Amino acid sequence: MLLEVEGLCVNYGHIEAIRDISFGVPEGTVTTLIGANGAGKTTTLKTVSGLRKVRAGTIRFEGKDITAMSPYDRVKLGISQSPEGRGCFVGMTVRENLDMGAFLRKDRKTAAYREDIDRVFTLFPRLQEREKQTAGSMSGGEQQMLAIGRALMARPRLVLLDEPSMGLAPKLIQQIFSIITEINEQGTTVLLVEQNAAQALKRSHEAHILETGEIVRSGTGAELAGDDAVKAAYLGGDV
Repeated sequence: MLLEVEGLCVNYGHIEAIRDISFGVPEGTVTTLIGANGAGKTTTLKTVSGLRKVRAGTIRFEGKDITAMSPYDRVKLGISQSPEGRGCFVGMTVRENLDMGAFLRKDRKTAAYREDIDRVFTLFPRLQEREKQTAGSMSGGEQQMLAIGRALMARPRLVLLDEPSMGLAPKLIQQIFSIITEINEQGTTVLLVEQNAAQALKRSHEAHILETGEIVRSGTGAELAGDDAVKAAYLGGDV
């Protein structure tokens, strides 16, 4: 198991945001967390990446306890995040944003680094077209591509994607999800938080449903997509 979360509890002040959740992310998979707004999905990702303190529980990456580890050190281990809201550096160019994603790397003048830039541009040709354009002048969809590309520049073993389809047009949503599948097929494990449950489950090996800070259902993406109760609650009655 690449990532193991066990008995995780996280508070915002006196409010319990996550209550005793446990799940794993097998290496090589797309694992998805779905649920309504406020269910604790984004908090879970932020806690895995080290941006939220743990009240109780354990997080392990490749068997190593990282519960108290800094976000910086988690990136060094191989965990990278594309945050909700994209978080692009709006005054910087596309290339500068991608370079920021690789801030820990010492190989920026090597062929390996150029190969990773080329990989991002192959996944997202629009970014190559906009390489010298500032992120703030780009569309929401282009910024989402940039946020994912920036996360990949850290060469992560595990990439955390938080609501990658939020605010995008239907055609672009399909494109983003196809690229997520491609990223996974290229060898990167994905932990995905997504409101578009139908698209997410279609591409997930494993999935978990959160309600008010607790995991209430788990299964393969196909199992949850085919469950009548899940369909009614999250998929508009159908996939």
